[in-house]
Amino acid sequence: MIARSSLAAVGVTLVLGAAFAVQPARAERLIVSVSNQRVTVTSSYSGEELVLFGSVEKDVATPASHTSYDLVVTVSGPRADMVTRRKERRFGIWVNNDYRQFVQVPTYLAFFSNRPFDAIASPEVERRQQLGLNNVLLTQRVGSDYADVVPNDAFRSAFVRLRSEQGLYREATSAVTFLTPTLFRTGIPLPAEVPIGTYDVEIKLFSDGALVTHTETTFEIVKVGFEQFVATSARQNGFAYGLATALMALMAGWMASIVFRRD
Repeated sequence: MIARSSLAAVGVTLVLGAAFAVQPARAERLIVSVSNQRVTVTSSYSGEELVLFGSVEKDVATPASHTSYDLVVTVSGPRADMVTRRKERRFGIWVNNDYRQFVQVPTYLAFFSNRPFDAIASPEVERRQQLGLNNVLLTQRVGSDYADVVPNDAFRSAFVRLRSEQGLYREATSAVTFLTPTLFRTGIPLPAEVPIGTYDVEIKLFSDGALVTHTETTFEIVKVGFEQFVATSARQNGFAYGLATALMALMAGWMASIVFRRD
C-alpha cells in the first residue's frame, strides 16, 4: 500500500513537472542605441548631450497587456584613483588635515530612471543592483583596508558632492521617458570637463519591483586636433615635450622683454 502511494506521488510530480516544462518562460529583450558612439573633444568643446533610445521587445510568452515597466540607465566613465581632503583652519589659514583615497572609481557616473528608485524596487534590490549614488560602490582605502562605507560618511559625501558640482556625478529620476509602452529615450549630459575614454552604459528593465533583463552598450570620448597632438606627444615623447615647453617659455619671456622694454 505504501509502495503504491509512493508511485502515485511520483507520477503526479512527473506530470506536473512536464506541464511546467512545456510552458514557455516569459522573457523580454532590450534593444538600445546611442545617438553618437564617438564624441570628439576640440578646443571649442563646451559640452554635449547624447540621446539613448531603445525598445522593450516582448516574446510570445509575455502578456500583450503587460505594460508596467521601469528603466534605470547607469553611465560609467573611465576609472581612476582620486583623493578627497579635509581642511581645517589653523592659525588663521586653511590646511589639509586628513584625506581619503577612492580606489578605481568612475570619473563620470550618472543614473537616469523614469521614477524614483524607491518606487521601482525595494531597498534590498536597490542595494543589490546599485541603483543611485547612495547605493553605488565607491571603494575607499582606509589605512591598509579597502572597503566601501555608509552613504553619509563625511569623505564619501564630500566626494560625491564635489563631483556633482562639476556635473560629473548626477542622478535624475524622471529623465527616462516612455514614448510608448515599450519605446523609451533619455539624454546623457556630458559637461565640458568630461574625462577622455570609454564609457559603459547599462540599461536595467524592472517590472513589479523585480529585475527582468538588462543590456549594455558603450560610447567613446576622444581628443582630436592640436590637443590630441599635445597629449600624445607628452605621453610618448616626454623629454622632447619638456624641451619644447621650456623653449616656448624662454621665447615668450624674450618677446615680452622686447615688447615692454623701456628705452
